[in-house]
Amino acid sequence: MSAPLRQEAPSLHEVKEKIWTRDFTIICISNFFIFLAFQMTLPTIPLFVEELGGNNQLIGVVVGIFTFSALLIRPFAGHALESKGRGFVYLIGIGTFVISVGSFGFAGGLAFLFLMRIVQGLGWGFSTTASGTIATDLIPPKRRGEGMGYYGLFGNVALALGPTLGLTLAGVLTFKQLFITCASLGIMALLLASRIRYKKIEQVAVPTKRWDLYEKSAVPPSILLFFITVTFGGIASFLPLYTTQKGIDGIQWYFLLYALALMLTRTFTGKIYDKKGHRAVFPVGAFSILVSMLLLAWLPNSVVLYAGAILFGLGFGTIQPALQAWAVQSAPINRRGMANATFFSSFDLGVGVGAITFGQIAHWFGYSSIYIAAAFSVALSLALYFTAIGRKHPKEAV
Repeated sequence: MSAPLRQEAPSLHEVKEKIWTRDFTIICISNFFIFLAFQMTLPTIPLFVEELGGNNQLIGVVVGIFTFSALLIRPFAGHALESKGRGFVYLIGIGTFVISVGSFGFAGGLAFLFLMRIVQGLGWGFSTTASGTIATDLIPPKRRGEGMGYYGLFGNVALALGPTLGLTLAGVLTFKQLFITCASLGIMALLLASRIRYKKIEQVAVPTKRWDLYEKSAVPPSILLFFITVTFGGIASFLPLYTTQKGIDGIQWYFLLYALALMLTRTFTGKIYDKKGHRAVFPVGAFSILVSMLLLAWLPNSVVLYAGAILFGLGFGTIQPALQAWAVQSAPINRRGMANATFFSSFDLGVGVGAITFGQIAHWFGYSSIYIAAAFSVALSLALYFTAIGRKHPKEAV
């Protein structure tokens, strides 16, 4: 009788396949604090602009200029990640973000706020490009979709708390105190970031291009992301004002339900992407966002508002980690920073275009028209996916 088979000890390769290492945990927590600070300012900046005498058009410009400055700096952040190192770029980015947010409370007029929003965008562009790249370095390649889902989950927890906390504090604190509080959270992220042991990435010699502003392999998912994130401009900038105009209470619950739905999808959609690819997640997620925009355009009561929040969270939580994993999966190891820069640039461009465009739409046609336009943008992303991008990259990152 043969001896029973013994279970073999896990190989060194299998041990290294775990996601939750010390440094991955730290980058996730650091990301939580910087996102919490950012999310607290997201719904309160429009209120601050109103207090300073701005109208809907100026709200759109102040919100949008932040994303455009982040957009412009990301290609340089991508290069710096490869030449100067991950830690240098991340710490500089967080530090710049902290200084700019802390200065908001000292703004006596829109001109200074406008200028510091540009500076905030520069810090945000550096820090988020760096943190996404650092997380990518630390996640095992075969579990990248799953790992990016967990990484994004910490940003989602910040999203669940940030807008509600920001709006609540805006009701009991001065704007100066609110923005100093946000800057303090950024300092906590900075302290954590200083404790990360950054991976040394092997440099690969490549021809130098004068105008190297994007990573080619990241373009297809980034185009899709652009049309999806246009919707953020309508939600972050104008949804609190829209619900107030309609006399609908519960905007804080909207952001909380949205974030909870995001968190739920992050726990499993990354694994689906790793096994089946983008075809299993993108169409479903985009359709969910499309329906949520149509509900906001209608918006008869709080129940519809909450349903829109849940559908938007489910949709974006499904799409974002999959598209980010797709963006970096095919990039050479020495181009991950640029791939992340390309990906987040499309995010910034979508939010910026949405905020500025929707500011004009709100001024001329009213708030409900914003969400009809947003639904059209999502429908366009689905059309591009089924007619061009999805067909050309059917097996990407599977």
